[in-house]
Amino acid sequence: MSTSKMVSIGAVALLHIGVGYALVTGLAYDAVKQAYEDLKTFDVQEEKPKEEEKPPPPPEKLDIPPPPKVTTPPPVNITPIVTTNTIQPITPSAPPAPPPPPPPPPAPRVAEKATQRGGSISDEDYPPSSIRNEEAGTSVARFTIGTDGKVTSCNASGASPSLDAETCKLIIRRFRFKPAKDESGNPIEESRTQRVTWRLPK
Repeated sequence: MSTSKMVSIGAVALLHIGVGYALVTGLAYDAVKQAYEDLKTFDVQEEKPKEEEKPPPPPEKLDIPPPPKVTTPPPVNITPIVTTNTIQPITPSAPPAPPPPPPPPPAPRVAEKATQRGGSISDEDYPPSSIRNEEAGTSVARFTIGTDGKVTSCNASGASPSLDAETCKLIIRRFRFKPAKDESGNPIEESRTQRVTWRLPK
């Protein structure tokens, strides 16, 4: 191969390389241009940034006076005082004696004694239970004759309890009196004592 042919082949190769490069670069330019035109057709709206929330206003400052200064007083030395209390025992005084009761009114003076009009006690009045128990004795009955001549109260003692009770029961039930009288002739009460002797029948 001659030198001229080699130069020709090299020139042709360079020519092909240049044409290929031009084709490649031209096509790439058209593609980039078309993409750029497509992008220009879109309206891109920028989003507005959200408004930031405003912080709350700071609280109003109150004019607070400063606390007063406290002055600590100097310590006071207190000397304890010891006192001795002498308590004297109190002797309770005896309560005053109650006043004596007033004396009873004087009993009216009996100008005329009571007179028995009826009533008596005999052996037939002996209580059967006292006979069975062999009770005997003398009952001393103290009774009061009212203004109507009847026995108002009675109290007996000296024999057995059953005989004493029987004595008063018979006196109140049976004995009747003409009442006693005072100096003015008015009927008054009179106290009297009577003995009743109970003997067991033979």
